[in-house]
Amino acid sequence: MTAPPRLPQAPARDATADVRPTAAGLRKSLADWSRAGGPFDPALLAAHEETESFPTEACAALDAWGLPEFYVPARYGGRQERLEEFIALLRRIAARDLTVAVAHGKTFLGGVCVWAADEEGPAHLLARQVLAGEPVAWGLTEPGGGSDLLAGSLTATRHGSGWRLNGRKWPVNNATRGNLMCVLARTEPGGGARGFTVFLLDKRATAAGTVRALPKMPTHGIRGADISGLEFDDARLPAHAVVGAVGSGIELVLKSLQLTRIVCVSLSLGAGDHALGLLRRFLGERRLYGRGLADLPHARDVAGRALARQFLAEVVAHTAARAAHRIPEQLSVVSAVTKAFVPSLIQGQLRLIGDLLGARGFFTDVEGYGGFAKLERDHQVVPLFDGSTWVNRAGLAAVLPLLRPGRRPAPDDAGSPARWLREDHPLDPLDADRLRLLAPRDDVLGALPALVAELAADEGESPTVGLARALLAASERLSADIGALRPAAGAPSTAAMRLAERYEWCFAGAAALALYRARPRLRDGVWGGGLWLRGCLALSLEALDAAPADAAPVFVELGTLLAAVPDAPATLLGTDEEDASASLPDAPATDIPRAGEVEAA
Repeated sequence: MTAPPRLPQAPARDATADVRPTAAGLRKSLADWSRAGGPFDPALLAAHEETESFPTEACAALDAWGLPEFYVPARYGGRQERLEEFIALLRRIAARDLTVAVAHGKTFLGGVCVWAADEEGPAHLLARQVLAGEPVAWGLTEPGGGSDLLAGSLTATRHGSGWRLNGRKWPVNNATRGNLMCVLARTEPGGGARGFTVFLLDKRATAAGTVRALPKMPTHGIRGADISGLEFDDARLPAHAVVGAVGSGIELVLKSLQLTRIVCVSLSLGAGDHALGLLRRFLGERRLYGRGLADLPHARDVAGRALARQFLAEVVAHTAARAAHRIPEQLSVVSAVTKAFVPSLIQGQLRLIGDLLGARGFFTDVEGYGGFAKLERDHQVVPLFDGSTWVNRAGLAAVLPLLRPGRRPAPDDAGSPARWLREDHPLDPLDADRLRLLAPRDDVLGALPALVAELAADEGESPTVGLARALLAASERLSADIGALRPAAGAPSTAAMRLAERYEWCFAGAAALALYRARPRLRDGVWGGGLWLRGCLALSLEALDAAPADAAPVFVELGTLLAAVPDAPATLLGTDEEDASASLPDAPATDIPRAGEVEAA
């Protein structure tokens, strides 16, 4: 089979130009690059997929645009300041091609342990390499170890003033392509919580033959990504390769995962954007039984449910990104909820849309829709990244007794998410020193009673208030069921895992209500009048088996608007937040009807 054509690399960006890369600028660049012959040309990316070859041209274009600057914290010379802005950038790329987003974005994951350790020497050294476009891998997993970090058998033993590595890391993204890798290695024979250390490896500084690349793995999705591994045979590392303190590796990785799990869901948000774009096109083109598909109530219901899932995923991701700055002490819970919840939510959205697309979602050569099959395959790996859904949910299940709603005092007004989700609320810089392995409480779900009371005081007995009260009642039942849960050793029970999943839905509903209270402008516009919030709450209540009988029509109304106003961005963040929003379409040039102005049949 013929290899895809290789395009010339994008020209290097002029470092003297007074231009700050933003999400808005990336949107325009991606549109330009997606034209025929460009580095994001769908035909070129499809060819890379078919031949399982790395999307070199697209990654080179992102390098030249300046994306590596967002992998490096501002204190080390980069542009990484607000996590929500970085998530918006990766979301835009994922909406164009998930493989490219995975392949390029891995550098953030590879370097995060160094930034979290906050050591000046290694951090500045790595920053210079990343800013020069050098990819970085993160060597955590090993053959047969799965997600169990304590099962790692790759060893680092002292050799003079330095260390020797022996063993394998596999599978690892960017393992072959990159020269740099943060490696978690066993430094005590018995292992344990203090028996592992993180090292920053530069393959170029090792002796020939001591570091060998393992073959690229054939994968179901993200076929063009460099999913391979490394084998070490007495690979020598200098003393300054240690990241953090010797023996701190597990703690450092677990704290770093609190950040990467939040960033990871940008891949799901981008996948949802892509799928909704295909769905909108299908609703406008397809005809059945002499009628447009959008005229059929079932199609509108499915479309509305898909849109509500996107809104709820966006709410949780945005809340988590801000929580990383505002309440990092609680990020062990927030990140676990976010990573378990968002990819699963979008995977369900893709199933809904795929069922509606029918054959168009299955065949790869149907004009305009051939990318859906690739998108669906690519996204299946996202729930596995940075701890699978099961791993994150099990971690949440283990601490449910400490998080039981009502057990801790509700946050005061200053600590309420409705305050720090406001657009004008100042955010502290990311501070890894404030991360904790065990969160003392959860202010997002803890704020639910006050949020419901404030909403009722403002709106009286509206349909939105009715759904909010139903969510509060479901949260109270969850609290009672957690209180009745018997503690058990070992892996969490099925009952505990189900409670953890219910906790995620209650958290998501509370986050949606907090964002609604924090952003008055979200009560206006095409998704306004409480419509988007009712969709999010109805979705949560259905999953909790607590939805009122009259909740379902909200999905038909959402689906009707999605089809009737094809130019309205399917996002809550809005195009007036260009540095932090992730909507793919431009702001509509024409007047958009508000919720309720389009009649739902």
